Amino acid sequence: MLKIFIVDDERIVRVTTADDLRDAGHNVMEFSSAQAALQHLSETDSEVDIILTDLKMPNMDGLEFLARVKKINPDIVVLLMTAHATVQTAVEAMKLGAYDYISKPFNIEELLLTIERIKEVREVKAENKQLRFQVRKQFDLSSFIGQSDATNKVFDLVKIIAEKNTTVLIVGETGTGKELLTNIIHFNSGRSHKPLIKVSCAILSREIFESELFGHEKGAFTGAEKTKIGRFEMANSGTLYLDDIDDIPYDLQVKLLRALEESEIERVGGSETIKIDVRVIASTKKDLKQMVAEGKFREDLFYRLNIFPISLPPLRERPGDITVLAKYFASEFAGGTKITIDSEVIEILKQYPFHGNVREIKNLMERLVLLSKNGVIDKTTIPIDVRFPGKLHTCFYFENKPLDEILKEVETNAIRDALMRSGGNKAKAAQILQVPASTLKSRIEKLGLDIPL
Repeated sequence: MLKIFIVDDERIVRVTTADDLRDAGHNVMEFSSAQAALQHLSETDSEVDIILTDLKMPNMDGLEFLARVKKINPDIVVLLMTAHATVQTAVEAMKLGAYDYISKPFNIEELLLTIERIKEVREVKAENKQLRFQVRKQFDLSSFIGQSDATNKVFDLVKIIAEKNTTVLIVGETGTGKELLTNIIHFNSGRSHKPLIKVSCAILSREIFESELFGHEKGAFTGAEKTKIGRFEMANSGTLYLDDIDDIPYDLQVKLLRALEESEIERVGGSETIKIDVRVIASTKKDLKQMVAEGKFREDLFYRLNIFPISLPPLRERPGDITVLAKYFASEFAGGTKITIDSEVIEILKQYPFHGNVREIKNLMERLVLLSKNGVIDKTTIPIDVRFPGKLHTCFYFENKPLDEILKEVETNAIRDALMRSGGNKAKAAQILQVPASTLKSRIEKLGLDIPL
């Protein structure tokens, strides 16, 4: 149901149209003058969906009314009714923001079809607006979790660079959040409504790399049956993310340099120069300066990419973020259920090196949530290699516990691990543990494990 205003000084037109629209299920208000409708809009209600207004009215015509409505609420859809339609009138109405105009006398069925189209357009716009809001929320600065000094320095750099068009080079180990940071920069920039195109340089073969990046013309090589648009063209007016930039073949680096320097490309097999407006964000987990010294990366390209470097420190160098990340991911995977992490667990996590960085702690917390008992993550749920990193796990480390308690802990962890590996399927878990399903069920009951039977 839409809220519709009908504004017309002719009572018979106003009343009959309102009745038809009410019969179609819409909420309709009638006004005999533009002034009365404007007063209602400005004083009580500017959330009307559609205004259906006559063009020729005393004191204030439909065009002036249209202009003033748009100042109050530009989202209101205005339809003009007129028995004196001209091309000039239509053009002027469209310039002022009218959706369309209909000629009197009009068929109510045609009007209802127009209103239905308006409804569909508004729904699509509302959905797009919500999606944009969700994307902005997902990739605002708060989406990069952390509160350490190192993380705050990254935040400060992102605030400086996001609105600029400067090339950015993000350096960090695997799992530190280079792609997430790219998303944050793009969606907090003036290019946020334009494409963000991502290329993993590491997975592209030498043979297709140039074509993927710059495109190719039909017949450029065997198999080129049609013209292909490259990633640079796809990203025009937006952002191009080049992940693992260190993997670009050396002989193609000069073409990338030219694209960055001249803001233009040529497709493979083509001679036309194509102008591009692309903001490039590149990332690497390697030392590009060292690669330059070894002759594996062009020095001129390195300096062109390194205009604004952002270094993402590994998680082991910012232990203060481990607590924040652990709690954040635990809450996320708990799905609204209250989850508590023992202080002992936090201390164990702080001592672990996390070579996989944020990605590793995220995966670990998903596992710990699944293994948690009564909404509590305690140290018994932590894998042995996390509790005792760097040690050979041919034996267990249980401090000074009695044997019965040690055996119970070992058996509990073994059962939980098997259940996790089997996706919660107890029959499969029993096969993994090489015991009958009935034995596994009785052991779960005896140990008092909080696992659905």
